[in-house]
Amino acid sequence: KKDKKRHKDTSLRPSESNSPSKPSTSTTNVPSSTDVDAFLSKHAVTIHVPEGSDPVTPVLFFDQLDVPSELHSALKGFKEPTPIQACSWPPALQGKDVVGIAETGSGKTLAFGLPALARLISSPSSTKNKGTTVSVLVVAPTRELAIQTHDTLAALGEPFGIASVAVFGGVDKAPQVRSLKNANKDGKTTRIIVGTPGRILDLVNDGACDLSRVTYLVLDEADRMLDKGFENDIRAIISHTKQGAERQTLMFSATWPEAVRRLAGSFQRDPVRVTVGSDDLTANSRVEQTVEVFDDSRSKDQRLLKHLRSLSHKKSGSPEDARILVFALYKKEATRVEYMLRDQGYSVAGLHGDLSQSARMEALDNFKAGRTGLLVATDVAARGLDIPNVAAVVNYTFPLTIEDYIHRIGRTGRGGKSGKSITFFTGDGHERALAGELARVLRESGFECEGLRKFPMTIKKKTHSVYGAFFKDDIPMDTKPTKITFD
Repeated sequence: KKDKKRHKDTSLRPSESNSPSKPSTSTTNVPSSTDVDAFLSKHAVTIHVPEGSDPVTPVLFFDQLDVPSELHSALKGFKEPTPIQACSWPPALQGKDVVGIAETGSGKTLAFGLPALARLISSPSSTKNKGTTVSVLVVAPTRELAIQTHDTLAALGEPFGIASVAVFGGVDKAPQVRSLKNANKDGKTTRIIVGTPGRILDLVNDGACDLSRVTYLVLDEADRMLDKGFENDIRAIISHTKQGAERQTLMFSATWPEAVRRLAGSFQRDPVRVTVGSDDLTANSRVEQTVEVFDDSRSKDQRLLKHLRSLSHKKSGSPEDARILVFALYKKEATRVEYMLRDQGYSVAGLHGDLSQSARMEALDNFKAGRTGLLVATDVAARGLDIPNVAAVVNYTFPLTIEDYIHRIGRTGRGGKSGKSITFFTGDGHERALAGELARVLRESGFECEGLRKFPMTIKKKTHSVYGAFFKDDIPMDTKPTKITFD
């Protein structure tokens, strides 16, 4: 088994001589090397820099950032940078390629969004150009994550007249094509595209989306995109952007499997890699995990209703009330649970693949705004979505993989807040084979579930849909081949 101890490379620690020079804004908080060491140790951060490169000095305080004041204003709601932001901002702002590995809910959008806007502001584009002016491209695995990222970047760019266009499947292409054609309108310059791989490539092949000027490329949730089979689309998309030293490429991922490493090796130049925690997926440490083992799955409805009452969830409330996210495995199951809760008088919405894109967006918007306090969803809501005030996640049915479990519970405990997850586990079907892995995740997070012990505690070796059971780096890459001589 791969050693998961979180070793720190002390050779990468910044010295005081490497501390950032005084920014043009405010520098009342310039960290010492002791502060930096304590920060890296506290958050289990490892920074790998290319040989011969200067060490990275993390941004421990927002006033260390030498960025326009309007960008500083976007950070007012946060106390301090998250670890992935603190360590990826310095190389990204210097124009270097970056790989960021961090748990869900760690602030990755601002980690790549702020350097993108700083880059655009420092290289203004003329709005007189009638052709494309897009120079920032963000690729995401799901429509919901693409829309969320688009909203964040559009808000950041608003004071500077920088617009963003979101492109994703499931809806008519015509409005998106019109948005791309109207590159410069109402005093704003469209310089950012955020989208899903399939729709981006469709629009490129249709001649409606010109990526030839993209110099800042972000692959968000890279491991998820590769798991969903988007590797060929991603490679095709990248081939249409600027090549070599003309493009800065950032990849963010929850894990660092061999498939992601190969992609990084193909399209990045000497990247700085920032790992928060482990290269492997770990549960959000701020989420309290509870697992309930059921002998009879028919009692799950009553247990769900009991938990909603114990969580003091109101059947209808204000936007300030905490939300609860209920995950089901299948679309029909999600619909049934949604209707059951509605019959019990709860304000509830559904989010799954059988709904139209407009219905999915409406359900998500109502949940984010607090107009709906309960959302029953399949795993389309498990990745990347940043929803405020999610007090608890209930896994009504256990997901197909332990990775999906970790992403699900990562919808709570975000932005430095604590959260709670409640998981119903029956041991039926696929669940029995995952009991050992679930027990390991609970144990590593400081939780236990005695009820799981009645199931086999074996942990199945990870496999990849293409590379099988040996897709990980089981053999060190620096191992030299052995010459075999036949007599």
